Amino acid sequence: MKFFKAIASIASIAFFSTGAFAQDDDALRNMQMGMAGLQQAAKDPALLAQLMQDLQNPEMMAEAKKMMDSPEFQKQMKKLTQDKGFKDSIKKTGEMLKDPNEAAKMEAKMEHMAKVGADQLKKGASAAMEEAMNAMANPEVMAEMIQLMKDPSFKQQIEAMSKDPSFQNYASAMKDMMNDPAKKAKIEQASESIRAAL
Repeated sequence: MKFFKAIASIASIAFFSTGAFAQDDDALRNMQMGMAGLQQAAKDPALLAQLMQDLQNPEMMAEAKKMMDSPEFQKQMKKLTQDKGFKDSIKKTGEMLKDPNEAAKMEAKMEHMAKVGADQLKKGASAAMEEAMNAMANPEVMAEMIQLMKDPSFKQQIEAMSKDPSFQNYASAMKDMMNDPAKKAKIEQASESIRAAL
């Protein structure tokens, strides 16, 4: 059941990320877009895994809580809960969850999707890190990288990114790359070039 609580939180985040504080019509449209995004996440393992990681972001969760506590959000949620389609969906989900076998199947499916999605995110991060390392072999790219590293605001952006839970995929990819002697040598060479230039 903890997985379904997480999914409920994801629904709030999906709604929050659409900026649903606009006019009534815009807020309803944004809410529908957020719910459509949640439905897509239920079909796309990588998107589901990313949303699960977003739940670990304290800033995003604080903003989501602030948004849910607002009178405008509560007003829109009250409207949504009166919608026949929404009521039917909640009723159907409730009926499925009453059956322990169905609930277990749904939870197992979602947990499997989240695991598959996490693997996809990790592979994507690994590919991005390898592409970045290959790009650094180009002297022009390396020169641009060194210029960026000298910029204090860039350093601040990197520090902020490193605190983001989704950045952990890239840190993990880098750690995996360090286990490969050839990749480790490339990384160390690039690091040494950057240190020497700074």
